[in-house]
Amino acid sequence: MRAAVFSSYGPPEVLQVMELDDPQAGAGQVRVRVKAAGVQPFDCAVRNSGWTPPGLEITFPQILGNEFSGIIDQVGEGVTGFSLGDEVLGWALMACYAEYVVVSVDQIVQKPQKMSWEHAGVITASGQTAHTALRELSVGKGDTVLIHAAAGGVGTFAVQLAQAWGAATVIGTASDRNHDYLRSLGAVPVTYGEGLVDRVRSISTRGVDVAFDAAGVDALEASVKLVNNMERIGTIVAFDLAEELGVRPIRSERSTDRLSELVSLYVQGKLNIHTRNIFPLDEVVSAHHEVETGHGCGKVVLKID
Repeated sequence: MRAAVFSSYGPPEVLQVMELDDPQAGAGQVRVRVKAAGVQPFDCAVRNSGWTPPGLEITFPQILGNEFSGIIDQVGEGVTGFSLGDEVLGWALMACYAEYVVVSVDQIVQKPQKMSWEHAGVITASGQTAHTALRELSVGKGDTVLIHAAAGGVGTFAVQLAQAWGAATVIGTASDRNHDYLRSLGAVPVTYGEGLVDRVRSISTRGVDVAFDAAGVDALEASVKLVNNMERIGTIVAFDLAEELGVRPIRSERSTDRLSELVSLYVQGKLNIHTRNIFPLDEVVSAHHEVETGHGCGKVVLKID
């Protein structure tokens, strides 16, 4: 199979497309012919410095990619609930920039017929991170929710989930050029930088109930000035500062139940997925450059097949 891999750490140019042996489905697994795969900041961090979450190891040449959509083309022994030809979406850590991926059946769900391959290929990672965070922060009916980096991959999902779960007001921090995009999602946009706390207070005179940080230190420091309950402030990036401030460090917890809820909201029209650029597998270097600009809204996709 063709796959995008890297064999040394460094800039996007270390990525190359090469031929690898086709993987084979074992017991309880299926093999999926990949149609699309999401490109994330997570992937760029692994490629650039070798950073990985606990329990993951890099073996060169290393494939990247954590989310995918595709068609089952091989079914292992003992698999139930899925068949050859099923259209699915799911996750597999550091494995998805490839023509084939082998996964356990507890890492996939059925793809709705009306969901595009590109949308199905990018809902899993950022969507489940946002879902995990907002559930941990108990976002619900009537809340005023502040989301930092609201126009990014995770932030976009968080804005829409907060609304779907009944939040009264969603305030999103973003650069000025992404404000119209946030308004289109129903959020109230505010600009980053000095004076952020005052700008947020001018929008919500009753205060902020929940703050979710996907931006970093400055955003988290602003959040503790706006939210009284430290249990309802969380970050997915500034873990050291979270411990110092006594707020929640949040790491994504993936499950098919969580993914199925996201897919259901998509089918109901309550979850819009914006893809800002789609690249063929051979242009994986350009895809990583696109993600590393850090300024676009929505998701970047590799079209594998």
